[in-house]
Amino acid sequence: METQIVVLGAGPGGYAAAFLAADLGMEVTLIDREPRLGGVCLLRGCIPSKALLHVAKAIVEAGHLADWGVDFKKPKIDVDKVRKQKEKVLATLTGGLGQLAKKRNVRVVRARATFEGSRTLRLEGVEGGSLDDDRIEFEHCILATGSRPAAVPGLDFDGDRVMDSGSALDLPDIPQRLLVLGGGYIGLEMGTVYAALGSKVTVVEMTDGLLPGADRDLVRPLAKRIEKQFEAVCLQTRVASLDAKRNAVEVTFEGDVDEKVQSFDRVLISVGRRPNSDALGLENTQVEVDDDGFVRVNEKQQTADPAILAVGDVAGQPMLAHKAAHQGKVAAEALAGKPAAFGPRAIPAVVFTDPEVAWAGVTETDAEREGRKVKTAVFPWAASGRAQAAGRTEGLTKWVIDPASERVIGCGIVGVGAGDLVSEAVLAIEMGCTVRDVAETIHPHPTLSETVAFAAEVYLGTVTDLYRPTQNSRETSSEDRDSDR
Repeated sequence: METQIVVLGAGPGGYAAAFLAADLGMEVTLIDREPRLGGVCLLRGCIPSKALLHVAKAIVEAGHLADWGVDFKKPKIDVDKVRKQKEKVLATLTGGLGQLAKKRNVRVVRARATFEGSRTLRLEGVEGGSLDDDRIEFEHCILATGSRPAAVPGLDFDGDRVMDSGSALDLPDIPQRLLVLGGGYIGLEMGTVYAALGSKVTVVEMTDGLLPGADRDLVRPLAKRIEKQFEAVCLQTRVASLDAKRNAVEVTFEGDVDEKVQSFDRVLISVGRRPNSDALGLENTQVEVDDDGFVRVNEKQQTADPAILAVGDVAGQPMLAHKAAHQGKVAAEALAGKPAAFGPRAIPAVVFTDPEVAWAGVTETDAEREGRKVKTAVFPWAASGRAQAAGRTEGLTKWVIDPASERVIGCGIVGVGAGDLVSEAVLAIEMGCTVRDVAETIHPHPTLSETVAFAAEVYLGTVTDLYRPTQNSRETSSEDRDSDR
């Protein structure tokens, strides 16, 4: 069989590429191993986790109302109904994608595909697509094979009590004690879900802080809240071994933890993800793969092989669905001969914990590492009327500003709804706005969005919701950060 465009992988990057390529008049075949479109994000990642986090948020917010004299009984959790509702969400979205593919005349094939050459794929286990051959020849292929959970070397375990992020989202039960290996965003999000449902959660992180690499100003409010939500947070600690017992997993720890051997009902391993670039036959093409397994691409998502492009997780960090979708569209437009290029000034990242943590552009951590001088301005949510009214004053909004041009080059937000608030910051960074542009944009009152403008006013010295008789902003670099503190 022959086709103009093959898209390998039906996640956010893959289906975005396939659908736009079809809209641009190309003949498209979309190949994926799964029976439903959507990839890991929709089937075992972003969407199911947010569905469960919605449940967790409702439980936690009901508890907050006790401060207002409104008490609810302890929630009764019907795990089967929670699963069914989550699956209903997934069915709606995957069904919608199937209809969109059909309306665009995108041929959808379920199969495992490997490259026999730069313009030929061999298919195994073919289902759908009306194929009468186990090979498909193409003019161009867009590689969008995504990523998978990373394993921990030396921690081999065959029992079903040890889960990865995908199996944890299946919600097999509500364990009395849950151990989460990894203090990154996946571990903290899933720990938040299980803690709200009633599990006693312990999180173990090898480094000296949660969310390694994230701005510490943003992490601190989250860390304080997690210490209350979780049973324990063990930093600078690693798991040496897992041992299956009759009804539990016996875990041996090394590091800063008093009790070196503990038992847990379930263990969640969430130590990152690795790109799905292996076992694809890429050695039969000119595609180049780096030491971390990422496919090398240029700004048009083109690889070293003229016939193959790559998008999403397999094409490098950050491994985020919205980045993948954007790259998928760039790839489709590049194949259509349009002047497309992937070169954003800011890619937002959101951790959907309670509170949420979001950032975009240059962080203060980045600036310190690069020796780049920046100025920062922070507005604490304790001075926000809306945050006070909601009883959620632990948040803050922070701008990172280039001192020479006074353009905003980065933003960080921690607090309720931070993931929605950060979009304004992304637009401001992309548009090259100055900090005064942000401050002089009128925001509705009383809202948390005001904090975006108020943080800019802190920099300008015009903020009226705070009293700052001294310098309102700080300039930092790798040399003077400590003294500025």
